Amino acid sequence: MELQIIWFILITVLFTGFFFLEGFDYGVGTLLPFLSSRDEERTQVLRTIAPVWDGNEVWMITAGGALFAAFPHVYATMFSTFYLALFLMLVALILRGVAFELHGRHTSLCWRRFWDGAICFGSAIPAFLWGVAVIDLIQGLPINEKMIYTGGFLNLLTPYSIIGGITFLLVFTFHGAAFLTQRLTNRGLIQKAQLFAQRTGALAIIAFVFCLLMTLLKTDLFHSCLGGTALLAAGVFFLLGYRQMFSGHYQSSFILSSLAIVATTLAFFAGLFPRLMVSSINPDWSLTIYNAASTPYTLGIMTIAAAILVPIVLIYQGWTYWIFRQRISPKDCEETH
Repeated sequence: MELQIIWFILITVLFTGFFFLEGFDYGVGTLLPFLSSRDEERTQVLRTIAPVWDGNEVWMITAGGALFAAFPHVYATMFSTFYLALFLMLVALILRGVAFELHGRHTSLCWRRFWDGAICFGSAIPAFLWGVAVIDLIQGLPINEKMIYTGGFLNLLTPYSIIGGITFLLVFTFHGAAFLTQRLTNRGLIQKAQLFAQRTGALAIIAFVFCLLMTLLKTDLFHSCLGGTALLAAGVFFLLGYRQMFSGHYQSSFILSSLAIVATTLAFFAGLFPRLMVSSINPDWSLTIYNAASTPYTLGIMTIAAAILVPIVLIYQGWTYWIFRQRISPKDCEETH
């Protein structure tokens, strides 16, 4: 197998892991101010992701690093294209990280409410922007023959990409609510999480249908048998997960929402292959795994390093989740005060 294809698969795996793990992370953060007005209950919600949220972010950093090393032209074009959007995402993520650290440093209700809002903002904005970015990549951007983006910030915000952003946000919120049903013992909070999952899930289904129709009309994703099948499978998984949430089968609902996110990510990468950025000006000017790749020598060295280090990272991540696998109870939060 060609090294370019190996690295395309690796980047797909990294982004799939990121959206799966960070999806429920963003969802929990987005729901935080709405699940309860009681500080002790909000603390329980935060503790479900407190040990793992920063580890989940590593997947994004690793994916970005892999993209830079394997396909530097894509990295350069992508970051110049999404510069303002990435800056806004970075501000939101910094605010979110600071909020996690400072939330419990003071007992003032106003203090905690402020940082709760910061966590919500720092979770919802990146979730929305990731959806916008994914849609922009698949529908195409004005990129010229020199691999330079010729549009402006507003070119990124089309009706299609905005619907994609809303869909990502709603799906992640449902995913986060399903995750909370697996991590809490407080029946009242679990019921509230179920209620929000039902509400956001219904909206997510509507948004997904619109997004699916626009994907069919505005992209060539369905020209890929794997891409089209995976996207349809994602819709089926989500519908089944939503039904399971209504039935009170929380574990299967979370598993199915996870499969929906994984299938969606695979669909978009399969639809892109062998491209990484589509040019809306001229398809021949699209950035592919061949015209935007590093030298074979660089890819060869990186493949060896990845073969050694990626399994170690996966084992460590799995070990972290195993260590913190116990549900969060009200007593756990009493011990922190």
